[in-house]
Amino acid sequence: MRAVTISAQQRGGKLVLSRTEPPKPGIGEVLIQVAASGVNRADLLQRDGHYPPPSGAPPFPGLEVSGTVVAVGDGVPDRAVGDRVVALLEGGGYAELVAVRATQTLPVPDGVDLVDAAALPEAVCTAWTNLVDTGRLRPGEWLLVHGGSGGVGSVAVQLGAALGAHVVATAGGRARADRCRELGAAAVVDHRHEDFVAAVRAASAGHGADVVLDVIGAANLPDNVRVLAPGGRLVVIGLQKGRRGELDLNAIMTKRATVTGTTLRSRSPQEKAAIVAAVGEHVWPMVADGRVRPVVHARVPLAEAEEAMALLERGEAFGKVLLVP
Repeated sequence: MRAVTISAQQRGGKLVLSRTEPPKPGIGEVLIQVAASGVNRADLLQRDGHYPPPSGAPPFPGLEVSGTVVAVGDGVPDRAVGDRVVALLEGGGYAELVAVRATQTLPVPDGVDLVDAAALPEAVCTAWTNLVDTGRLRPGEWLLVHGGSGGVGSVAVQLGAALGAHVVATAGGRARADRCRELGAAAVVDHRHEDFVAAVRAASAGHGADVVLDVIGAANLPDNVRVLAPGGRLVVIGLQKGRRGELDLNAIMTKRATVTGTTLRSRSPQEKAAIVAAVGEHVWPMVADGRVRPVVHARVPLAEAEEAMALLERGEAFGKVLLVP
């Protein structure tokens, strides 16, 4: 099969379209003919040598796919050849075929385009577990989503609104920020020219953010603490602008606030299965009725994976970039 591998001969890594042996489904696994693969910032880090795959995962990038089941391993009672599915992967999604645990797959709802569905699994699982499991988001609370125009952010805005929260989204540029309103944001912030702390306080009548979902990291840390409401929860899921920052512990104590950092890829199969099951129960009905939808910036041929990553690096993508075999 064709797959995008990482050449060790190039400094910093280079993506190469290669021929590799196709995987075979093991016990509890399904084999998927890939319709599309989602491109994520974690893939950029892996290409550059900063985010190695977990033990046992394929060595090439790709954390999510959509496609059709073409083979089923032993011990899989609820998937069949021909099923349209999405899958959350540990790696190897930049390929024509992937083998994955059936517990990390979900059926594509009727009416959702099979290719576009590849924009959902990693983003929805990340948004759900961090907003609900970690952030304990409740209806009526104020949610600040940094990077509301990103792959995860565009889903988090929709999901937060669907869960009954008041969502404030940041994005780079007025036009990108305004597009977040179409996803359900009650207020938006152009972080290039506006102070998100002031904007959240104005929108919430001085209350602040009950939950902050942050992909920026160190650069946002002081202001993220400032914007928190009493009892607020800061959940850091990305480090786009630094991994080390200064934390005002007095502010944390005074506000009775919580700061948490999480990743999804390194979690155990049991944890991932539980997250996927929860998404299937709680979020998939929202996908089926259109309250949460895939946001796709571009479909790029598999052979042009470097250009797909460049769209993310240049900050041009609104939503997900997909690779199509």
